[in-house]
Amino acid sequence: MTLGQKIAWDDTILPFQLDNADIRGRVARLDGVLDGILKQHDYPAPVEALVAEMALLTALIGQTIKLRWKLSLQVQSKGPVRMIATDYYAPEAEGEPARIRAYASFDRDRVTGAPFNQVGDGYFAVMIDQGQGTTPYQGITPLTADGLSACAEAYFAQSEQLPTRFSLSFGKSTEAGGIEHWRAGGLMLQHMPKASPFAQGGGSGEEGLLTAQDVVDGEDAENWNRANMLLDTVDDLELIGPSVAPTDLLVRLFHEEAPRVFDIQAVRFGCTCSEERVRNSMSIYSAKDIEKMTTDEGVLTADCQFCGAHYRMDPTTLGFDAENPPDDDG
Repeated sequence: MTLGQKIAWDDTILPFQLDNADIRGRVARLDGVLDGILKQHDYPAPVEALVAEMALLTALIGQTIKLRWKLSLQVQSKGPVRMIATDYYAPEAEGEPARIRAYASFDRDRVTGAPFNQVGDGYFAVMIDQGQGTTPYQGITPLTADGLSACAEAYFAQSEQLPTRFSLSFGKSTEAGGIEHWRAGGLMLQHMPKASPFAQGGGSGEEGLLTAQDVVDGEDAENWNRANMLLDTVDDLELIGPSVAPTDLLVRLFHEEAPRVFDIQAVRFGCTCSEERVRNSMSIYSAKDIEKMTTDEGVLTADCQFCGAHYRMDPTTLGFDAENPPDDDG
């Protein structure tokens, strides 16, 4: 295989179930999606790694939402990386690809050291938008010291009482005669929903958060522990590929648990920004604010944080006269 050659399982999410363990999961492989996300920005290496991890988590979690729904993950922190935001847009119709976009806001002068050192006190949020006329769902859990995957696991244990485990690998690879190329892979395990055995009180995790072990018991706990021990044997190259197909990986790891796969979901980098959306977003600003955002040449500019698209508009077409704005904020 040469660099740039598309593999059948690049940019896909494969849902599966372990019938003998009552566990479901997904295998995700991201290739062009990560390139699409990261090439829009000049991120320092630690920030790139955090965005890659969040994109992979978004793909693994997002595959479960219904058609036309939107999943958003967000990290807000007091560290050098102030925010990481990702969106997963479910397919508009069966057979169509899902879309992912992501970006980070950070203080470049403060970025140093390992990726998760860039994140300080803050929270990890999961939001699901079911569409117009509905109230979006939002769940929040504190950031922990164990990384973004651990934050996502804590969210599912705490907010959904679903034992969940992520194993992720990502980075740049270089093949003979090629250039650096992003490749990532991950596997998610989740115990099938049941009535939780957890009693009221603090969990065993950091600052009393629930963990997977707090929400399974008896035979379920044995199945969960066994599946996790098997997942612990995976190595980075198996997760990323490119030589190991997701189906082969599942058989290698879980053949005794009777893995059963479902339809694979293609995923692409995709942004929903447009001039119309930018114009609509400007409606929250006053005429004075619009004037401040207008250049000396009389042009209003706006950039999309996700894809880098640059928009230039005549402020007078927004309903304001930039040269003679009203005195009030209307």
